[in-house]
Amino acid sequence: MARGVENNLEGLQIFVAVAEAGGFTAAAERLGMTKANVSLQVGRLESQLGAMLFNRTTRRVKLTEAGQALYLDAQPALAALRDALLQAGHGAAELSGVLRLTAPVSHMAESVAPAATQFIRQHPKLQLELHASDHMVDLVAAGMDLAIRLGTLRDSSLRALKLGEFAQLPVASPAYLKARGAPSRPEELAEHDWVALTLLKTPLSWPFSGPAGEETTVRTRARIKVDSAASLRTLLLAGAGVSVLDSFSVERDLQAGCLQRLLPEWSLPRGGVYAVFPPGRHTPAPVRGFVEFYREFLAR
Repeated sequence: MARGVENNLEGLQIFVAVAEAGGFTAAAERLGMTKANVSLQVGRLESQLGAMLFNRTTRRVKLTEAGQALYLDAQPALAALRDALLQAGHGAAELSGVLRLTAPVSHMAESVAPAATQFIRQHPKLQLELHASDHMVDLVAAGMDLAIRLGTLRDSSLRALKLGEFAQLPVASPAYLKARGAPSRPEELAEHDWVALTLLKTPLSWPFSGPAGEETTVRTRARIKVDSAASLRTLLLAGAGVSVLDSFSVERDLQAGCLQRLLPEWSLPRGGVYAVFPPGRHTPAPVRGFVEFYREFLAR
C-alpha cells in the first residue's frame, strides 16, 4: 500500500461513494459535499496509490481495473466498520438531553414525526422539540440541533448528509381532471391551471424525461401561488388545478384515489432528503442517533 493511504479513511469512503453513485456529482449530493471536494479527495487517493481509479469522460465515470480491485476490497471492510460503530453506539450510554429538530410542515407530519415517535420510545430520557416550517430556518439563531430538508441544497457550505430520495409527481384531483381532461404529454401542462409552490427555486419550469429517453422542459403558467406545501396539497385536493408534490406527501392520497398521478410514463428529477447540521459544531450523540435511525426509517 502506498505511503499515507492507511491514514486516508475519508478518501476511501468518498471513493466508494463515487463508485456506487456512478459519478462525482451524485456522490457529492449523497455525501453532502461539494463536487470539487469529492474530486479533490479522490485525486489525492489516486496520487497516494500511484494509479488511476476512474476513467472520466464528460458524460460518465467508470472504474478502472485498479479501481474495481480497490472497490471490491474496500467496500466490505467499510461496511463492517460502519456496522461495528453502530453496534458500539447501541451499547453505549442511553441518550438523554433535548433534541431540537426542524423539518418542512408536510414532511414533518408525514414522515419525521412518526419516525421521531418511534425513536423517542427507545430513549425514555430524551426530550424532543419539533419545529415545522416551510421556510429556511437559521439553525444557529433558532437553536436547532438538526434540520431535515428536501430537494436540492442551495448552500454548499452547509454540513449535510444525504439520507434518501423521493420522486416528484405531477398530480391533480379526479374532479379537476373530469372537468379539464388529463394531459397526454408534458407540453399540455402549460394549458392547465397550475398551482405554483413559491418555495421552489423554479416553480414554473419542469424538466421531464420520457420513456424513450427524450427530454423536454415545460414552462407552466400559475393561476394560484402558495408558499406552503401543505396548503398546495389542500388546494389540489379541492380541485384548484395541477402541480407537483413529493411522493411522501401524496402516497396516501394516490392510494385512496383523492389525487391522480399525471403522465406516469414521464419522470421528473428525484429530490434528496438531507440531514443538515449547524456549522462548526460538534454533533451531539442524540443527533447522530436520530440521523442514523431516520436513514433506516426512510429505507424501510
